[in-house]
Amino acid sequence: MKTSIFNLVVFGLAINFITACSSDDSDNGNDNPNPTGEIDNVENIQIFPATHPLNMDISNSPVDANSDLIINNIGASKGLFPDFGSGEWEGSPIGIPYVSVDGSQLKVPITFRANNYDGDYGGESDQGPFPIPLNAPIEGNGAGDSHVISIDVENSMLYELYNASQVGDGFEASSAAVFNLNKIEFRPDGWTSADAAGLPIFPLLVRYPEIEKGIIDHPIRFTIVRNKIHEGYVHPARHLVSGNTSDELLPFGGRLRLKEDYDISGFSETNQIILTAMKTYGLMLADVGSDMFITGAPHEKWDNDDLKKLKEVSLDNFEVIELGDITLKK
Repeated sequence: MKTSIFNLVVFGLAINFITACSSDDSDNGNDNPNPTGEIDNVENIQIFPATHPLNMDISNSPVDANSDLIINNIGASKGLFPDFGSGEWEGSPIGIPYVSVDGSQLKVPITFRANNYDGDYGGESDQGPFPIPLNAPIEGNGAGDSHVISIDVENSMLYELYNASQVGDGFEASSAAVFNLNKIEFRPDGWTSADAAGLPIFPLLVRYPEIEKGIIDHPIRFTIVRNKIHEGYVHPARHLVSGNTSDELLPFGGRLRLKEDYDISGFSETNQIILTAMKTYGLMLADVGSDMFITGAPHEKWDNDDLKKLKEVSLDNFEVIELGDITLKK
């Protein structure tokens, strides 16, 4: 389904301005997004229980028998591409911003529809209304995947839209997903989310407030092109895309781990935090897009020149952790 066309047209560092924010107590749904603080308020809540798969330390997990095949098929010499940063790109935000709200945020209706970008996946979606401000940031200003993410920090609930647009008193979208950040639960088997793999987006983003805390404690979202993706998925992913089932293909939910002996000492403190997360929690395949694009939230404090140095880390320094059972098309 999703092809992340927006990412495919970007060459150079994808950068934009942070729009993580808090709502006021207005009841019209038009809260003004404002920066929160040095440590964003969403970083002060637990994002899924400690035993959730997205909080699992994989530093000692076994390597998959097909690791070399998969790495070589993606392209062993390919470097990481940080798809986040500061500032703007060609006058519009590029990346995946988010907004934070509290329990007083007005809930607005969600209408599911197809458009010239993608289809209607309302049948695999959580139904509204959702507590999303009407002026919540839309990824790419409505071009490409057009994700909208809202986190209710008071109730620990995550709301995500894909291919969204603000219309009337609510939003139109191709799909929508709700996650209770206090529970270990997953999408119904075979359902998509706001991401093709049926995974939540926000918990997999690299976020600057995590750098300020000094640790990223979750896997990092990444993409590869469609013909390198297995027609299957592994837990905790819940959805697949059509293709084939060759052993050299990585399924949605598959994780890559930066090798333990890869020397990160020459990188900046910021990049060392990011690379350490790749050794401890790995990269998780979540969507179709450009090869080895890693996804983060925009923030004005990112140093774009420094982030570009992550491109020096090539894929041959990674290994695929054991995939286990792959769920195939039913």
